[in-house]
Parts: sequence; C-alpha cells; structure tokens
Amino acid sequence: MTTPTDHGLPLSPYRSTADDVEFPGPARGPGEGPAFGHESDMRERITNAKRVVVKIGSSSLTKDDFTVDPNKINHIVDALQARMNRSDIIVVSSGAVAAGMGPLGLTQRPTDLATKQAAAAVGQVHLAHQWARSFARYDRTVGQVLLTAADAGRRDRARNAQRTIDRLRQLRAIPIVNENDTVATSEMRFGDNDRLSAIVSHLTAADALILLSDVDGLFDRNPAEPDARFVSEVRSGRDLKGVVAGDGGLVGTGGMASKVSAARLASRGGVPVLLTAAANIGPALEDSSVGTVFHPSEDRLSAWKFWALYSADTGGTLRLDSGAVDAVTSGGNSLLAVGITEAEGEFNAGEIVDIIGPDGQIVGRGEVAYDSDELAGMLGKHTHELPEGQRRPVVHADYLSNYASRA
Repeated sequence: MTTPTDHGLPLSPYRSTADDVEFPGPARGPGEGPAFGHESDMRERITNAKRVVVKIGSSSLTKDDFTVDPNKINHIVDALQARMNRSDIIVVSSGAVAAGMGPLGLTQRPTDLATKQAAAAVGQVHLAHQWARSFARYDRTVGQVLLTAADAGRRDRARNAQRTIDRLRQLRAIPIVNENDTVATSEMRFGDNDRLSAIVSHLTAADALILLSDVDGLFDRNPAEPDARFVSEVRSGRDLKGVVAGDGGLVGTGGMASKVSAARLASRGGVPVLLTAAANIGPALEDSSVGTVFHPSEDRLSAWKFWALYSADTGGTLRLDSGAVDAVTSGGNSLLAVGITEAEGEFNAGEIVDIIGPDGQIVGRGEVAYDSDELAGMLGKHTHELPEGQRRPVVHADYLSNYASRA
C-alpha cells in the first residue's frame, strides 16, 4: 500500500494530520471530558473485531454550503486505512441528499420527495467520486452499494446485496453502502442510515458497528447543558432510563434518538456498537476508548431470524390467545392453529406474518405454512381435529422469531 504524499508524517491514532478539518459538535481532544479514556472487555472486543461496519453521517461529510468536504473525507479515510491493517471495513455513508443540495443551489434540506430524490441523484455522484478519490491515495478501490427498504424486505434481494458486499470485500474493494434515495418512496425507506447500518452489520455478519455522530457519545440530555450526564456503557434498556435523545440536524435525518435506536437494534442481533463523534474516529478505531458502547445480546440471532424480525415485508397478521403467546415466546414452541384466534390480511404460504397477542402487542414474526384462505378454516382447532394435510404447525419454531428476549 502507498502512503498519501500530501500529509507528511504518519497518521496519529488520535488525530488527523489535516488540522484544518472541523467537525460539528463538542468533540474534544484525547483524554478531555467524560467521553474519553474508557476501558472494558466489550471495548477490547470492538478493538479486535475482524469485520467492522462504520456509519458516517451527513454533517461529517459536507461543508456549511452543503457541498462534499474532501478534507473531512480524507480525515475519515486515513483512520479507516489505519484500521484496515487488521480488519475488514464496510462503510455506510449518509450524505447523498446533502451533497446534492449545494450543486443544485438549495439552501435547506428539501421536504418534498421529488426534490429529495433529485438532490440524491446529484449528490450520489459527488459523494462516490470523493470516496473513490480519497481511498485511491492508498491504492484502494471502492464500490457503491445502494439499497432500499424493499431490498432488505425481500429475502432474495437481501441475499443478493449480501453476496455483492462479500464479493467486493473478496476483491479488496471497500463497499460504500447508502440508501438509494433516488428511488425509495416515503413509505418504503429505512428512515435513516443509522437503521440501515444496523441491518447491514447483521446482513454481513459484522463483529462490530461504529456509529459516528456529531457528539462525543450518549448523554442523558443535551450535552450542552452543564448537568448532562455521560453514559459510557449501555448493557440493557435499564441503562437508558431517564435518557432524553434529540432529533436530526440541518442536513441529516438521524439525530441521537435514531442512533440509540439503531444501536439497540444491532445489539439485539448480537453486534456490539460504539457510538461517538466523527472527530473521534481515530481513537474509536484504534482502541475504542471513546464514546458509548452498547453491549450485544449474548444469543446472536441467526441471519434469517434477524431479517424476519427487523427487515422483512409482512403479508398479514396472526392474533394469538395468551396461552399461545406464552408457548411461542418462552417455551420455544411452534405455533399451532389451536392458539390462533384471528388471521388478518391475504397472504400465501411462505410469507412473513406479524404475530400479536390478545392485547394487540406484536410479540414476533414468522414464516406461515398456509395460505390465508386455507388457514381461515383451521383457527382454534387442535391438531387431531384437522385433516392429515393440515397437521403441521402454522409457524414452525425454526421459522419463528420473537421480541420477548430482545428487550
């Protein structure tokens, strides 16, 4: 690998040598403030992760005039390159809409879908060019992977995306993943690239997810407030009690609330998450000593169960009685017709359906074994009351995933 000729000395693990790079937010120097200098077994695990997804937000990639900032991207790529000596890196990059605003003469983020898509169409070109230019300093090639929620919702398309990303890695190219804003509708969007990064981290069997924000980590309130408390480790939902997270900024849609939600989503799937500021990318990738760590669930979901719970399109709903809810959430049992009180929607065998309890709360999802028309005549019946061809479970335990153990 070659070394950039425009930066002089080797990159410090804590600072970019591009000293003129300014990132938004209150990020400080190494060791300054409560968000720095942390150690834990989970941070060591993130440090040693072999496959890492790194998500970068819009504000970390663009200037105040809404054009792509080459210096910011260089700073990020320098740190990514240093980590690539020991890890595979997959980048989830926001910024397409923001990067298109400047060239189109837009002074604020568009709110209507057509203008957003137009901005994304322009911005994706500029953004991809800057990623390619910056990684080329290290003789590395990038590949752009654009996804929609519909891609993730269909199992065959999700597998195709997974194969594409894996093949890019095998060919030593850096996958740059972004939501395909040019074709995504308002009804079929990930909502923000934070959620997309959580889905990608599980889709690619990543060992860690690093979410780069514009603040040093998670605080229980706005960090600008003098009594704001820094949260260094989130081991369960109990550690989030009393935390108030805000919405997105001028050019992004994520905000801290979105990042916490994405971190919890990834951790439920067994992926540890480090949340910190883009300005802290050096120590984040070097030793994970900065920001907030979200501990993963001990029992990592299979790729299928994670997809079924958090990505899949659903064809209908099955409403259960309380006994059936207990059986499928705590007993690891298959769902039988006797426990189903109502089936809603028109679906075919093999589709994913929502499974809800008598109070209307969604308790899980599963792959249904019968068409909705056939299932209608089976509801509430014991297995021995059904014809021979209808005695298999409505949803087999192997194809049923519940939320009960993912709190």
